[in-house]
Amino acid sequence: MNFDGIIPAIAVPFNADFSIDEGELRRFSQWLAAQPGIVALMTNGHTGEVFSLTPRERAEVTRITARAVEGKCPVISSVVCEGIKDAVEQAKWAKDAGATGLDIMPPHHWLRFGFLPEHCIDYFNAIGEATALPLIVHIYPAWTRGSYSSALLAELARLPHVAAFKMGEREMNKYARDIQEIRAADASKALLTCHDEYLLASMVQGIDGALVGFASLIPGLIYDLLKAVKAGNLHEAMRIQSLITPLKDVVYGGGEPTGEAHGRMKAAMALAGILRDGTVRPPTHAPNAQQLEAIRAALAHAGLSKRAAA
Repeated sequence: MNFDGIIPAIAVPFNADFSIDEGELRRFSQWLAAQPGIVALMTNGHTGEVFSLTPRERAEVTRITARAVEGKCPVISSVVCEGIKDAVEQAKWAKDAGATGLDIMPPHHWLRFGFLPEHCIDYFNAIGEATALPLIVHIYPAWTRGSYSSALLAELARLPHVAAFKMGEREMNKYARDIQEIRAADASKALLTCHDEYLLASMVQGIDGALVGFASLIPGLIYDLLKAVKAGNLHEAMRIQSLITPLKDVVYGGGEPTGEAHGRMKAAMALAGILRDGTVRPPTHAPNAQQLEAIRAALAHAGLSKRAAA
């Protein structure tokens, strides 16, 4: 699997009754896969409102997406479960649905109780051995109890099933240290920023690509930014980031991605003509009128006013 590019964590279109809009998801996936620099699509991430989906619906989202882009673009599915048995089962469902890679989030009870390094190693080994698919280590923010130490990340880098790291530390000292430790353990493992809210600052650390939900909205701008960074053209990178920043501010505010931020981004996608509408599943709320007006202004600044995604 090629990780040297942009992997959008895709949003999921819903009907007015909150059911999955299969036709719109198929069309959106095909449009997104055709954008320059897209090397894969990822289903069932936070941007895809994964916590509002049942396990069977997660597999269905992957099936719809994988069939829509078959032969054009590989599909990765996130796995977010509480135990090994459940994770192995859902990982197999994702593989059967057409996923050719898996993004592994930490079990969320680790956020409450913490974990031992061997818990994490066992978790990844079980999923890798059961599916034989390349795994992406989804790194949670440094301030959470589900965060992985630099030493543990190096150990994960040595696992044969692990192919890449979704770097989401959101603490730049640890981010830089983790990059160094992973590279030292196995330089062949891909490093992907998932810092939607400060892309340029995270890209210049020497990463391979970006796995971000924000690429559901602005795939072209993010790819242009990555190209400028890799070319060492800081002035061009800063210019592109200046187009992205107002959108980043209205979507994410001063913080990290949240459910409400994903709702604001989905509204922006609808206003830009990328999605038919921006319906989100409860308990996430759609943005209010004031927020919508700010989103319109940011879209205009970025040159993304109303258009149709063919």
